[in-house]
Amino acid sequence: MDKKIGLREAISIGIGGMVGGGIFAVLGLAVSLAKGGTPLAFLIAGLIALLTSYSYIKLSIAYPDRGGTVKFINQGFGKTIFSGAINNLLWLSYIIMLALYASAFGSYAPNLFPISPNASLNFHIFASFIILLATAINYYSIKVVGAIESYAVIIKLFILVSFIIIGTYGLFGNSNLEQLALSNWETPIHLLAGGMVIFVAYEGFELIANAAPDIENPKRNIPKAYLGSVIFVIALYIIIAIVTVGSLPFTDIAKAEDYVLAEAAKPLLGKIGFSIITIAALISTFSAINASIYGGSRVSYEIAEDDELPHELTGSFWNQPIGLIITSVATLIVTNILPLKSISTAGSIGFLLIFAIVNLVCYKKRSQIGASKFIPLAGSLGCLAALITLIAQQFSTNKTGIIVALGIILSCFIMEWLFKNYKKDSSSA
Repeated sequence: MDKKIGLREAISIGIGGMVGGGIFAVLGLAVSLAKGGTPLAFLIAGLIALLTSYSYIKLSIAYPDRGGTVKFINQGFGKTIFSGAINNLLWLSYIIMLALYASAFGSYAPNLFPISPNASLNFHIFASFIILLATAINYYSIKVVGAIESYAVIIKLFILVSFIIIGTYGLFGNSNLEQLALSNWETPIHLLAGGMVIFVAYEGFELIANAAPDIENPKRNIPKAYLGSVIFVIALYIIIAIVTVGSLPFTDIAKAEDYVLAEAAKPLLGKIGFSIITIAALISTFSAINASIYGGSRVSYEIAEDDELPHELTGSFWNQPIGLIITSVATLIVTNILPLKSISTAGSIGFLLIFAIVNLVCYKKRSQIGASKFIPLAGSLGCLAALITLIAQQFSTNKTGIIVALGIILSCFIMEWLFKNYKKDSSSA
C-alpha cells in the first residue's frame, strides 16, 4: 500500500509550491510598482489566495483526484469547450510560471558565475541551461526530482528565515526605514496592481489538490494544509518586503530589480550575504523548475485523458508523458522571448482567471459539498476585480504582457473549439 501523506508533508507541498522561485523573481517588480506599500501589496494578493484556498479545501475534500484543478473545473462545467479551454490555460500558465522561475535563475546566476561580459547573453545561457538540466533530471528519474524538492524546501526556508531575522535586526537605526511611511506608498490602484502582478508568487498552494487523494485523515488535514501553508507564506512575504524596503534605497532596488533579495542582504552581511541569498535563489528556482516541469506534463496528460486535448498527449516519450518535452520546449521559447515583467503579468492574469473559475465551481456546487455561499462568491469576485484592475493598470506600461496574456486565453478557446469540432466531425464520418 502507498504511504499516505501526513499533515506536515501536505503543508510542505503548499509552502514548497509557493516559495519556489516566485519571491526571488517578483520582489523587485513589486517594489517598483508599490514602493513603500509593497508589504500591503503582498497582503492584498495573499488575501485573495486565502479566499481561494477555501474553495480548494471544499473541492479537494469532495472530489479528491490527482488531476486537481483540472478535475474541479470539469466537475463544475462538464467536458465542454469552456472547461477544456480553461484547463488548457492552466497548462500554459504552468509554462509561464516555469519561464518566470528560469528568468529568475538567469538573473541571479551571473552575479556568482559570469560567463561573458554581456549581461543579456549571460541571462539567456543560464535561463536556458537550467530548463534543459531540469528536463534531463525529469527524464532520468522522478525519484530524484522528489528528493531535490524535499531538501530544497528546507534549505530555502532556512535561508529566508535567517535573512528575516538578521535583516530585522539591521532595520534598527536604518534611515531607509522611512521609505515604509505612508507618504511613500503608491496610489491604491497601483498597490492593487502591484499585488496582482506578483500574484504568481502565491499560486503554488493549488498543488495540494493534486495530492488530496493521498492525504491521511483528509477532512481534518486538508483544511489545515491549505490554510497553514497560505497564512505562513503571507506572513513570510510581508516580512521579507518590510526588510527589503527598509534596508535599501529605492534607487538601489530599481538597479537590482531582478535580484533585489540578494542586494538587500548586502548592507548587513556584505558580499557573503549577497552570495548566500543568491545561492538560495538558485536552489529555489531550480527546485521549482524541476517540480513544475513534471507538474506541467501531468496537467497535459490529465487534460488529454479527459478528451480536452488530442489523445496522443497521453502517450510517452522516453518513458515519460510526452507533455514533458512539449512543456520544456515551450518554456525555453517563452523565457528567451519575453521580459520578466511581461512573464509575471501573463502568469498572474492566467491564474487569477483560473482561480475565479474554481471559486465559481465551489459556489455552484456549494449545496453538494457543504460550502459557504459567501466565501467562494467573494473569492470569485475578488479574483475578477483584481484581474480587471491588473489589465487596466498594466495596459499603458506593460502592453506586451497584457497582449500575450489575452492572446493566450483567446487561443485556448479557439484551439479547444477547433479540437472539439474536429472530434465531432471525425466521429460522425
